[in-house]
Amino acid sequence: MILPFDRPGPLAPPPEYARLRDTTPVARVRTPDGREAWLVTSYDAVATVLSDRRFGLAPPGSAYPGNETLFQDGEAHARLRRLVSKAFGPRAVEGMRARVERVAGEHVAALARSGPPADLVAGLAAPLSITVIGELLGVDAGDRAHVQELAGTGGADFVFGDEEEMARAAKAWEGLTAYAATLVEARRAAPGDDLLSSLITVRDACDGRLGDGELVAMAATIVSAGYLSARNAIATAALRLLTEDRLADVTGEQAGAVVEEVLRLQSGLTGEPFPRFAQTGLDLAGVAIAAGDLVLVRLEAAHRDPRHFAGPDTFVAGRDSSPSLVFGHGVHYCLGAPLARLEVGAALAALARRLPGLRLLGTADDIVWARDGADIGPAALHVTW
Repeated sequence: MILPFDRPGPLAPPPEYARLRDTTPVARVRTPDGREAWLVTSYDAVATVLSDRRFGLAPPGSAYPGNETLFQDGEAHARLRRLVSKAFGPRAVEGMRARVERVAGEHVAALARSGPPADLVAGLAAPLSITVIGELLGVDAGDRAHVQELAGTGGADFVFGDEEEMARAAKAWEGLTAYAATLVEARRAAPGDDLLSSLITVRDACDGRLGDGELVAMAATIVSAGYLSARNAIATAALRLLTEDRLADVTGEQAGAVVEEVLRLQSGLTGEPFPRFAQTGLDLAGVAIAAGDLVLVRLEAAHRDPRHFAGPDTFVAGRDSSPSLVFGHGVHYCLGAPLARLEVGAALAALARRLPGLRLLGTADDIVWARDGADIGPAALHVTW
């Protein structure tokens, strides 16, 4: 079996996922660049891969010199996470709620004033995402368009990308880290009320402080991953709710549950967790995995596992089920999860309140999807009202 599998529609997972989940939840596949890998499709096996430390982000015995991001394993990752979590906790994100909701409302109001038709990617998802990330890190408003351009090409798929794609992304990443270095220098000279200033000042008796290289890598990663993931999540969530005529549900008592359900259904479509490598020989769902083997999890398959989600293909807000794995599981659980939920919910609620007659121009099949590094989302989402 060669990846990727065919989809019956833009919002539906490949039927092959269900077949494999029922018969061979850990199956041999070949990646687009010809490598052999294990494809994991059941909820239990996916949760194991994401949480078991015997699966790492790098092959066993390998090291990436100069990697000072959170995308590491072992104590290096644990130390960075302990330090960063002090400044990036749910309480800090909750303090941003009023501002995020206000910015979302301002962008939707601008769309309403301009009149239909409109593009929800260019008019809401992208500007809201870059504004939130920009304010979080203290990026000057005049620099955000440039940073947005760098972030859009700097999240390379360094696992399966071709040489040209990786070279282009590496160049963008260099530009992004160069800009991040100027941000760190500016915040050291004049700290502000932003996340980067907090990361500069955070200190732990055991872990010390973040070094300059770690601060630069952290800032660049937050911009790249945070901008792309939020932009694509907002646009894809809006697409699904409009397709199912459920946008109004995000203004009711179950608004939070609606956001969770739409994220469950689209996770994996807008980005899968990073591939893992077995650090030692082990057994996974009855299959022998050798040290060094490449392991790919599929959230789209795991989140439709009927043993954990009754009627898994049906949209059910507030369902009684196992927790979704949309933001990961275990030591690499996404620190930005509270902020992502906030942005998606704010954008959808602003649309529902200001533009209750919102509808797609055309159908979901007309959407052109753009891949930016390891993430994917609508290149444009044309609507009217």
